[in-house]
Order: sequence, then structure tokens, then C-alpha cells
Amino acid sequence: MSARRSWAWPLVPLYAAVLRANDALRGEAKKLAWPVVSVGSVSAGGAGKTPVVIALAKVLRERGWRVDVLSRGYGREGSGIARVDTEREDAARVVGDEPVLIARAAEVPVWVGSDRYAAGVAAEKVVVDAGEKRGVHLLDDGFQHRRLKRDVDIVLITAEDLDDALLPAGNRREPLEALERADVVVIREEERGAVEARVSKLMRAGALLWSVHRRLRFPAPLGVLSAGLRPLAFCAIARPEGFASALQEAGCGIIDAVVFDDHAPYTDREVEDLLVIAKKLKASGFVTTAKDAVKLSAELRAQLEVVGPVVVVALDAEFVYPERVARELEARLA
Repeated sequence: MSARRSWAWPLVPLYAAVLRANDALRGEAKKLAWPVVSVGSVSAGGAGKTPVVIALAKVLRERGWRVDVLSRGYGREGSGIARVDTEREDAARVVGDEPVLIARAAEVPVWVGSDRYAAGVAAEKVVVDAGEKRGVHLLDDGFQHRRLKRDVDIVLITAEDLDDALLPAGNRREPLEALERADVVVIREEERGAVEARVSKLMRAGALLWSVHRRLRFPAPLGVLSAGLRPLAFCAIARPEGFASALQEAGCGIIDAVVFDDHAPYTDREVEDLLVIAKKLKASGFVTTAKDAVKLSAELRAQLEVVGPVVVVALDAEFVYPERVARELEARLA
């Protein structure tokens, strides 16, 4: 087992004790009128939950379900319950970057609020008032949010998670034994050979194992060359090294990668830093993630484009057997 912060090893038993105490104090979960499908992970970030939420929303929508997403809206400046307005330029600041990305990519309503039950009630009321049919809620990053009753618990696990330590020494929010609570465990197809046997031993009887294929999608028609031959990458995500290596594996010859804290906003200061580095390295443009792009105002983006194109690379997740996923999920929602 590895530790990202070795100095924090003595604090791990204290963190584990707090987890156990919180479990003992949990009250009864509240139930919404619609079924709830939770998508979560055992890690503090970077497991790939957002692309999977988007993929599930598309699968269910194509099967005729009325789908919405309930999200905490991590890092938002707004408060209370709000529906994501994708037309607002400052939407990412008000409701959080991931909710905006999900709403735009999945084309479903996304509701944010620290009280996910209240967000669900608000979402259901809008639909009932409109006379629409019953639907399903996708609970984003919900594995640890157990105050809301869920019908299906989907948990993502990566090879990195399996060898990581608990917080604060590592990035795992829960012990691996927590996978026993999962109805479905999702692994990355490229990691299947390395993790399937280990993950299967941690799953409870009757739980399902799905796999997803992840790929970077570059804009047409130039693809990996969209930002020229010497692009500078930048991002504010949980596992930035994964983005940089994926770009290189795809053939995008980045000259460097600038990393900001996960969910960090972009202001004139960050853009100025990027411009200084880009000009020093003679960059031909920029490459960033879709999650980062939603935080760039038109003005900030225009400043960066003085150097060259700002290319947004999407991370798509596709289930290896989508029909099987849809069938097994619907069986649990019936």
C-alpha cells in the first residue's frame, strides 16, 4: 500500500475511527418518489465518476427514462437548491464545474445542493407540475452520501485506488471493504486484467461487475493537432498526471502541463501565469479538459487565444456492453 503523504500515516487510525463513529450515528435515509441510482467511488477524486454519470444518463434516456442528476456542486459559490442553467457564462462559479459539464454533455436537468434529498424533491415537483412521467435520479458522487436512500449503488474502482491508503495519508475516503455495500462495481477496461480478480473478492454475492472504455475525444478536423505541434496542457483536476499521460499516448505532443488545484477557478491571475509559461516555451496553443473549459469565460479564453487555439479535449466513457448495462440496471429499477 502506498501513501501520497507519508507524514500523515499516524493520522490514518484517527480518520478510520471517525468513519466508524459516523457510520454508527447515521440516521434513517430519506426516500424520494423516484428511484435513485448513486454513482460514487472510494477515492477523494479522479476515479472518473463524471464521464460514467454522463454515460448512464444517455443510456437511460435512450431507453425512455426521464433522467436528472443530483449533485452537491462542489466548489460552488452559490447556496441552496438550484437547477443548472447552462446558458449562464458564470454557471460553473455559481453551481460548480462538474454539474455544468454533466448538464451540457448529458443534456439532462442537473440540480445542485448540499441536501440532495431537497434537490430531488425540487426536481420531482417541476416534473409533476409539468404533467410528465416518472423518472430516475442519478446521484453524483453519492457513495458516502447515505442520508438519501438509493435503489442502486454503483461504485467506481481503479488500480490506483486498490493500492492507495486512507486519508489523510492517501486519497481513499473509505476502506476497500466498503465495496461490499455496492450493487455494481465499475472498472476500467484497460485495467481489467490487473484488477478484476482483486475487486471480485471484495464484492458481495450478487453484485455486478461492469467495465467502461475511456477515450479522449479531440475536435475535428485536426484532432490531436488542433492546438498545433507544441501545445501547453493545463487542468485543475484530481489526477492531472493521468490527463497528461493520456494526451501523450494519444499522440498529442504537449510541451508541458500546468496543474492547478482540483476545482480551482480560473481568474486573470491563472491566465496570466499560463500566458507567461506559454510564451516562454513558445507554445503553439493550449489543451485542456472539458471540466476546465466550463470555467473559462469568453474574456479569459480570448486572452489565451493570443498565443494560439484553446482546444478542449473531452473524456468519454462507454460501457463495454451497454445493452447488458441497461438491462441489468432496469431490472433493479422495476
